[in-house]
This record gives sequence, C-alpha cells and structure tokens, in this order.
Amino acid sequence: MGLNNELDGITVVSLEQAVAAPYCGLMLADAGARVIKVERPEGDFARGYDVGANGQSAIFAWLNRGKESICLNLKAEDDLALMRRMLATADVFVSNLAPGSVPRMGLTGEELRRVNPRLITCMISGYGDSGAAAKKKAYDFLIQAESGLCSVTGTPDSPARVGVSLTDLSTGLTAFSAILRALIQMGRTGVGFDLKISMFDVLADWMNMPLMAHRYMGGAPARSGLKHSFIAPYGAFGCGDGGQVLLSVQSNREFVALCCGVLERPDLPDDPRFAQNPDRYVNRVALDAIVTACFEQYDTPEVLAKLEATHIANAQLNSVADLSEHPFLRNTKAMIGGAEVEMAALPVQTDGDSATDVPGLGAQTAALRLEFEQET
Repeated sequence: MGLNNELDGITVVSLEQAVAAPYCGLMLADAGARVIKVERPEGDFARGYDVGANGQSAIFAWLNRGKESICLNLKAEDDLALMRRMLATADVFVSNLAPGSVPRMGLTGEELRRVNPRLITCMISGYGDSGAAAKKKAYDFLIQAESGLCSVTGTPDSPARVGVSLTDLSTGLTAFSAILRALIQMGRTGVGFDLKISMFDVLADWMNMPLMAHRYMGGAPARSGLKHSFIAPYGAFGCGDGGQVLLSVQSNREFVALCCGVLERPDLPDDPRFAQNPDRYVNRVALDAIVTACFEQYDTPEVLAKLEATHIANAQLNSVADLSEHPFLRNTKAMIGGAEVEMAALPVQTDGDSATDVPGLGAQTAALRLEFEQET
C-alpha cells in the first residue's frame, strides 16, 4: 500500500497563474484533491508560454493536469459572487496574483471565514504583504537576483541565473507542504487560517549555506562554475574521448579509494598537500591536474566503470537530450487539446493512475456555474 488519493474530498480553489501556484495545485491534484483553476477570461498567460503541443503549451500541460478550469471576470459583480460561493464550500484557497489584487476583491481569509470557518487560505507573494515589499512586483529571475542566488551561480567571470524556474518551483513546493500542515491542524481544531508564502523568503532560506559562510566563515563563496567552494577533488574532468565526468570526493576514505582504485596513486593520501580536505582544497590545482592526467588515458565509459567499481560518487555531464533518454528517468503523460505530452513524473510516486487531462480554457465553466449557482 502506498500513497493514493489521500486528499480525496478536499476542494481547492486556485486563483493562479504562471508557475508557483500552479505547481502547488498540480501536487494537490496528484494527491487526489479537486482543484478548480480560476482563470481570467483570456486565460492564464502561461497558456501562451509555447506552442509545442499541437499549438498549445507543453509547459502549461506539465503544470495543470488533473485540474478543472473556470473563466471568471472578477471585476464583474456576478462572477465575484460566484467566486465567493465556491469559496464558501472549499477547503483551501490558493492565490498568486499581483500584489494587493486579492485583498482589493475582498477575498481575504478573515472575510471568507465569516461564511466558511474551516477555510485555509494560501497567498503567494513576491516579497511579502506589508510595507514596500507588498508593492514590489516579482518574477522568478528577479527573485534569484534579489536573494543573492545569481551572485553564487555561474563562473568567476559572470553571474548566472539557475536554468530552471527555481524560485517558482521551490515556492510551489513550500506552499504545498504548508497546506498539508494546515489541513492537519484544521482537522484537529475545525478552524482554518491564513498562510502567507513569500518567494523571497523561500529562496532566502535556500540561500542559508552561502549566507552562513558570509556571516560566520569569512565570506560567501565565490562563483566557481562546476567547482566547489571548499571541497576537492570536485568538478568536471575531461576524458580521453572528449567526454566529461563529474567527481565529488567528500571524505578521506573516498579519497583513499580514488587514489588506490582509480588513479593508481596510493602515495597521494600520505602527501601533506592532500592529507585532509582543507589541504586538498588549497592544493586543488595540482590535484585536479593529477586527476585529469589519469582520466585522459581512458574513454568516458571506462572512467565511469572505474569510479563505480570503487564506489566513488560520479555523474556524466549530460545535456537535456541525454536526460530525455536517461535510463533512470520516469516519465508520465498529459493530454492537452488532443495532443499527448510526455514529461518527467513527479518525484513522489502514487498508487493508481494519476490524472492526465489538462483542461481547456474554461472547459468546466458551464458545469461549475450550474453547480455553484445552486449552492446556498
């Protein structure tokens, strides 16, 4: 027995766009919750991110499978009233609109719990909901820069953004975990409450390693590409066939195994330059040259085989095309507008079949209007 529809019976109304809240909603839907995605009449702008799925967005398909879609113009009194009726019976309300948008519509937790005391609200913002932070617009890349992530990412010559939407995804994941905690507490108390998740707060927490280095270890690590800021040998090393193998040696025991089993240099662990990791890091240029000289004698598969045989952590420097064909990759599918889209599966596996259908824009509008027009 494993996880399977454990959120069955939970209704989530998600006033969502882009990536952060939709990713949270995706995981709630995968856990069995009913997720009603509320879109403006022109739709979530993420529907236009690409046209890879027969003219529709493959990225949107990844983030929105298993949901229902209703189009509402929340500036219109009738549609706002319908939104309130949906929230009167919902368990969770998720939102990630522009700063101030949700409160201006009167959709605060305090207001909504006058009718639905058990309602949990989760408002995702860029920087917070008070003072100057509440007024500042935010996107994934901008938070990466503002939080300092770009300053520790890239090469010594140039900062870089992380190549995936790390801010959005980490925030969606944080919101999901907070909602699960809130549901447990609400089950004990019978009373809902407000969750407020700031994208900046999420990434600042994830930045604690360089932050601690700045505050307590003499300075934040410099950008080092594929190298580590205090571990050696660590990084990408060229092989005889032009391939690259990533190596990460994090203990003296592993270093001895590398020297004896791969480098065929059993003398190195006794060399004062390489006796302990701090020594190896100080003398990393000389050590990297020794590793490279060895690896260049072999093709990439031979190097990998030697590392595996000696239980040394390693990886290939793969492209996205390599990932697409990776033997470890678990795939799942989604259907959007009659097109099948294949994607990496969610990391937490569930028993039974996961939902694959991606709603067309407003596909459930008529049915949901009928359902909630009948609500008292």
